[in-house]
Amino acid sequence: MKNRGIGVHGSSRRPAVRPAIACIVAGALSLLGPWWSGIASAESAGCPDAIRVGLVFPMTGREGRPGTYQVEGIRLAMDLINARGGVNVKECGKRLPFKEILYDDQSDQGRSVQLVERTMSSDNVVAVLGAYATVLGQAQSVMADRYQVPWITPGAGTSTIFTQGRKWIFGVLAPVELLGYTTMKFLGSLVDQGKFEKGLKIAIAVENTDHGKEYVAGVNRWIKEHPGAFKVVYNESFQLGGADFSGILQRIKTANADIFLSDAHLQDYIAMQRQYTQMGLRHRMVSYGARGPEEPARKALGPAADYIFAGIWWHKDLPYPQVKAFVQEYAKKYHREPDSWYAATAYDGVRALAAAIESAGSLNRTSIRNALRKVRLTDSLLPGKVLDFEENGQVMAPFVIVQNKPGGKVDFVYPEDSRTGEAVTRIPR
Repeated sequence: MKNRGIGVHGSSRRPAVRPAIACIVAGALSLLGPWWSGIASAESAGCPDAIRVGLVFPMTGREGRPGTYQVEGIRLAMDLINARGGVNVKECGKRLPFKEILYDDQSDQGRSVQLVERTMSSDNVVAVLGAYATVLGQAQSVMADRYQVPWITPGAGTSTIFTQGRKWIFGVLAPVELLGYTTMKFLGSLVDQGKFEKGLKIAIAVENTDHGKEYVAGVNRWIKEHPGAFKVVYNESFQLGGADFSGILQRIKTANADIFLSDAHLQDYIAMQRQYTQMGLRHRMVSYGARGPEEPARKALGPAADYIFAGIWWHKDLPYPQVKAFVQEYAKKYHREPDSWYAATAYDGVRALAAAIESAGSLNRTSIRNALRKVRLTDSLLPGKVLDFEENGQVMAPFVIVQNKPGGKVDFVYPEDSRTGEAVTRIPR
């Protein structure tokens, strides 16, 4: 009963016709020689017309602004790669363009998981780029190993994402713990230079997420290694997305610290610093972790954002030719310069994926995953100019410290070889 073809139910002449046709076709194809062999090989390898890549980012909602910036960086990288003919895929015998499959998770964790699962299981993508923010990144990362699809995040830097033994995840951001540690290295350098006296008191307030906890861990690690340099007199966390920070700020005021360190997302930074100013708080130096020079914050806060310092993953004024070229291309496409680091890390995430596909010579997901582990971009936009992934899948690029100055100016203040201006260690009244 398995043989239900024409030979059973059709005319008795048809079986004789088909071999004849097959011989004719075979003879014709043999005349086409190597050209046909190449096409047949590409088709048998399942080569599509484009390299489909899933994008799952917050385009709306609380994280919509930075998520949109990250998508802009991805699109710019894809456009530039496609304009050069696409990515060379050896097994296909040709270059293929990137094609995005974009979903807006609306800054919602549950929706983010569903959309990543959808694109990994149904959209025939070779990889997924996604997740601005720790909460969304933690949710998305689980799906990569489940569906065995490479996942690259340009916007989630919490190391807890990368300590679960997962084999299919990659992160373009250096760990948040290193951000806290680098912040303290910078403050310690001010002690070494005689700009700070030893024993200054620090108040800490961070978001109640793994992001915030890792920032504090980095701060505490440096302080433990340098006893007597600084003293933490206040350490409290707050809920992500809060509207009223007056209670925690009043307790910070009572702590009578010299330096105020926070770790907050963009909207919380704006809200907290506005209330900080309204309550008349003043410290010698203030930081909100990786937030500070963003254009929306400076517009919203005005002079209240002056002299805030931040540890950041990237800045448009890094003195690298590739950074200058990126900024020019970004401005040409979007009619404005990139705001903070969001677009740059996403741009490099696409470049790392392209390099992995070319190295693998294949659109096979496992081959791409294995090639990503060996990728080394020596013309990266990141500080240090090198992007490669550690064994756990996360990069370990250095941070730079910047400080806002009046008139919209931003100075590099650490490390020494990147400095464009002196750190202001006592905020003017």
